[in-house]
Amino acid sequence: MSFYLPKGAPRPPRIARGVGVHLYDEKGKRYLDATSGAVVSNLGHSNLRVIAAMIEQAQRVTFAYPRFFESEHNVRLSGQLAELAGEGFDRTFFVSGGSEANEAALKLARQYALACGQPTRWKVISRDPSYHGSTMGAMAVTGDSFTESIYRPMFQQMPKIPAPLTYRLPADVTAEEHVAVCAQALEQRILEEGPETVLAFIVEPVGGLSTGALVSPASYYRQVREICDRYGVLLIHDEIMSGAGRTGAFLSSQHWEGSRPDIVTLAKGLAAGYTPFGAVLAPNRIVETIGAQGGFVHGHTYFSNPFSCAVAAAVIDEVVERGLIERAAQMGQYLDRRLRELQQDCRLVGDVRGKGLLMAIELVADKQTRRQLAPEMNAPARLTTYGLEHGIALYNRRANRGQFGDIQLIAPPLIITEPEIDDLVERLRRSLADFERDLEREGLLT
Repeated sequence: MSFYLPKGAPRPPRIARGVGVHLYDEKGKRYLDATSGAVVSNLGHSNLRVIAAMIEQAQRVTFAYPRFFESEHNVRLSGQLAELAGEGFDRTFFVSGGSEANEAALKLARQYALACGQPTRWKVISRDPSYHGSTMGAMAVTGDSFTESIYRPMFQQMPKIPAPLTYRLPADVTAEEHVAVCAQALEQRILEEGPETVLAFIVEPVGGLSTGALVSPASYYRQVREICDRYGVLLIHDEIMSGAGRTGAFLSSQHWEGSRPDIVTLAKGLAAGYTPFGAVLAPNRIVETIGAQGGFVHGHTYFSNPFSCAVAAAVIDEVVERGLIERAAQMGQYLDRRLRELQQDCRLVGDVRGKGLLMAIELVADKQTRRQLAPEMNAPARLTTYGLEHGIALYNRRANRGQFGDIQLIAPPLIITEPEIDDLVERLRRSLADFERDLEREGLLT
């Protein structure tokens, strides 16, 4: 039995198969995959084109170490991503997942500073709360006090600034004013640390679970870009969740003019769960500068392996040819509307936010005061349990033990239809109703 589950936790249903936006357990019960697993299954399950590509590549070659061999799909996929990401993203480095991608991006930034004769630059500023992965390097830039309390002695802590959370604003402060203060906190922290020591700022342009699909006003992204330019700080966008078309653009930074990062990381939906995969996108100016100094001193056994590159290339083909990026924007508007209708009817739903098909609801004890539910309740985990009873599969990871709110992501596969969104919202409604009823019985909701 896996040691992932805490002692006493019930064992989850044993999965048997998946088709489209649905999963089926061994007993035949069907679950609507409302969060694409862990915001991974952009194409849904059992996509025939991708399965065919997997079989074809497996019959040709599954592994060839990229330091010795180049593969057709490595080159083709690099070209696909460069075209979709747009000007300034000329080179790619393929890895096995999001944590590896962010780790590689941090190392790439550090080597670039060394190659440019700036050896004192090593600090990476990030936001609190935030999530950038579970490897030691990625954890060092993650804003999660609980996780940090466990592993803090094992890594170099990096400086943090407040994330521009706008659901609970200070008194008499507008969202625009608040995010401007949060952007200026970046400049202040750079000056406090010493600009000559600051290497990069890493940020999720559309938040994941740590901030509940947080989307800031466009002014925030422009200010961050201007501040990084002013002090020679590299801007890294962590698009592990938000990239690959989920928000209605291939990169979510494409929604805001003047926000373009220097380095981008992708994973999750990039290969849509058909193989473990991630990528770092970077411009020629960074990669060629490092190359002139001997090349990137980093790698993993499975980086750029031909099998995974072939699978990811087939996924991208499907996304582009079926117009799923545009579909994510269209279906995202419909999902947003339906979730806001749910918010009006349900006492527990305090906020709805997000972009495209990366949406979230925030669970509260009181919508008027925005008071949070008791942290020890672990509300998202309880909602997930109710969801399974009603045939809806939800994903939650409770950053900071609920300190910044109890978030439930709603991020279905990009292939979802309006009737399936209606079904999703109805199943979520029933799950929330059961949760609300039990809270009232327990005297925790008045």
